[in-house]
Amino acid sequence: MGGVTAASLAPILLVLGDEELLATRAVTEAVAKARSVDPDVDVREYQAGALVVGEIAEMLSPSLFGGRRVLVLRAGQDARKDLVAALLAYAKNPDPDVQLIVLHLGGAKGKAFADGLKAAGATVVPAAKLKGHRDRVAFVRDEIRRAGGKCTDDAAEALIAAVGNDLRELAAACSQLMADTDGRIGADTVSRYYRGRVEVTGFTVADAAMVGDVPGALEALRWALHVGVDPVPIADAIADGVRTVARVAAAGRGDPFQLASTLGMPAWKIRSAQQRARGWTPEGLVQAMRAAAECNAAVKGGSDDRAYALERAVFSVAAARQGGAR
Repeated sequence: MGGVTAASLAPILLVLGDEELLATRAVTEAVAKARSVDPDVDVREYQAGALVVGEIAEMLSPSLFGGRRVLVLRAGQDARKDLVAALLAYAKNPDPDVQLIVLHLGGAKGKAFADGLKAAGATVVPAAKLKGHRDRVAFVRDEIRRAGGKCTDDAAEALIAAVGNDLRELAAACSQLMADTDGRIGADTVSRYYRGRVEVTGFTVADAAMVGDVPGALEALRWALHVGVDPVPIADAIADGVRTVARVAAAGRGDPFQLASTLGMPAWKIRSAQQRARGWTPEGLVQAMRAAAECNAAVKGGSDDRAYALERAVFSVAAARQGGAR
């Protein structure tokens, strides 16, 4: 916190947006800064909707005992009109020993309050949910940078592919990577680190395709290929997925434990295939078997574009499930 002085603390901080991780972090950082200026700072939190004007007036009035104060006002969009009026009046001439932090979801509710604080010169900390993929890539790179590391664009892409879009999980994954590596993070680092996540990925692809989840199947497929899983076991898993569902569907809706010896499969595999068999017709399964066989031939016959053959199989299997239902 080098270089933080009382003068550099914003008297009013407006944390604007609905991404809880970013909002919580903004408050934590502001309080840490205030503590670096005055270790005995008095920090108090309030829910804006439950606060009455008298209480806030008392908190904002100059203290008899001196010392810094930080007032954190959560859910600022819920503040009642009289409280908003009192706070906007205060914002025109804030006490230098008090830092007021207002969290506001940033929507239409209570918009006048947020706009009024901005007009009064509040420092705005954006905390909106990240909308696009590029924003998440930037978030990952920034996380690593904040922790003192370096991260390439393709490493950030690989991490998002492995972990998903949830910011908390991404932030946790970044700090884990920083703890376990030298801090220079490339796509190969992420691949090595997450390789364990994709050992069963051929089956992940097959399971998603069999229930018609095309986006899930494609995401698993691309990640598997990205970390270097061989296309052959993926093609085998797709064929096995179709074959298993076909055999279980043909055996009827019996008890998995009783069917286990007849089908020569473990009961858990039968139970999961029975769930995936819902929505399939015999015609659809025939189409899916054909698609899996074509995929196998292309992948094992050294087709120029094995990734494309696998993607086409995913689409064909999902289409067979829908088409066969007519």
